[in-house]
Amino acid sequence: MVTDMTSGRTFSVLLKFSLPMLLSVAFQQLYNIVDSVIAGNFVSDMALGAIGASYPVTMIFMAVATGGSVGASVVVARLFGSKNYTYMKTAINTALVSFAAIAGVLTVIGCALCSPMLTLLGTPDDIFADSDIYLRVYVLGLLFLFIYNACNGIFTALGDSKTPLFFLIASSLGNIGLDLLFVIVFQMGVAGVAWATFAAQGAAGIAAFFVLLRRVGKIQSDTPEKPKIFSSDALKQISRISIPSILQSSFVSVGNLFVQSLVNSFGSSVIGGYASAIKLNTFAITCFSTLSNSVSNFCAQNIGADKTDRVKTGVKSGMLMCLVIAIPFVVCFLLFGGTLVNLFATQANAEIIATGSKFLTIVSPFYFFVCIKIVIDGGVRGCGVMTPFMISTCLDLALRVIFAYILSPFFGSDGIWLSWPVGWVLALVVDLFFYNYYIRKGKAFTASGGESPQTVRRSDDQRSA
Repeated sequence: MVTDMTSGRTFSVLLKFSLPMLLSVAFQQLYNIVDSVIAGNFVSDMALGAIGASYPVTMIFMAVATGGSVGASVVVARLFGSKNYTYMKTAINTALVSFAAIAGVLTVIGCALCSPMLTLLGTPDDIFADSDIYLRVYVLGLLFLFIYNACNGIFTALGDSKTPLFFLIASSLGNIGLDLLFVIVFQMGVAGVAWATFAAQGAAGIAAFFVLLRRVGKIQSDTPEKPKIFSSDALKQISRISIPSILQSSFVSVGNLFVQSLVNSFGSSVIGGYASAIKLNTFAITCFSTLSNSVSNFCAQNIGADKTDRVKTGVKSGMLMCLVIAIPFVVCFLLFGGTLVNLFATQANAEIIATGSKFLTIVSPFYFFVCIKIVIDGGVRGCGVMTPFMISTCLDLALRVIFAYILSPFFGSDGIWLSWPVGWVLALVVDLFFYNYYIRKGKAFTASGGESPQTVRRSDDQRSA
């Protein structure tokens, strides 16, 4: 259902919009975690390490898909808020066409570079073959991944956070069923885990695409002109948000490649423990990021409607919600970290459990810092101000990688885990300055990099039609 977020109590509107998105994250992470649980318990601990070793590479592709969807989402939300429906449809068409083209290019590149990338990361020989298989199957499904993310971004831009939830529930359940079938019944090993994810993601991507076309088709255009299939003007608007978002996500993913290479030097058991813990950590961070995306869409719609006061209250409400969400993660990871990590691997390998538990113990208390940082990022991004967004991310990444390499010779693998809190805390200090300048003082609404509501207009060719 399409929802206008430019009216109503800010906290209530944002909460109602965010809850289905958070449930979507839960189901999305569920089938990501199930991959590792089944691999660790029904194949081997080596299989768990194999999936973990390929994880940083898959995150680069995911970074492009999610970063691009953020750009499409912000632009579409702003156009929806200003009721510029004809050009909004053109922007949607442009986003889908562009995403399909990028996915095709990355599929070719990815297939050619799977093995070299794993070699560059120093992937151990005992898990290299399985890592290569998993990564190649993942790359073959990039088209589905990109289209699915684009559709989800557009659904949320229109204020519809429930439809993506329904797709993810079905996809998650399907993925779990196929995991069990391919791995336990057909004995396909790591390849079975990969193909199960491919099939579930493919079905979700195709279904989301056709439902989106039908949903958008029901929105009445505001002009007699027909929406275009592709517009260079719309692509420029989307790219202005997408490129910094992609770079931001990619920088993080590239940083993770450096960290993964360092982790790999400690052997397969540490890799397995890290792979288990990072899945749990990603679950928490993705929840914070999802709420940040909700704040971005909320801010974009209200900027389109020229209701800037709601932008300020929306960011504050997002911070409060994110802090509340962080509490159960911190408690569970501190008290039950070893038990949760044990879900991924057999109890016989105590090093995997100890490594994963130590990672969660060191990192999770600092979730309160990172969740505030992420919500601020979402607010400035929704306002179209991308420079502070990039600065904060680059600082976080640089500090995390640098301190991982500085501390690991003294503290072993624990030194790598300590680099996370250092990067988060220092980046938050910078983000608080940006929050005060761009949002609390309102500079994002009158200057800087964002388009004002008045400058959101149709492309030149539409206006001259």
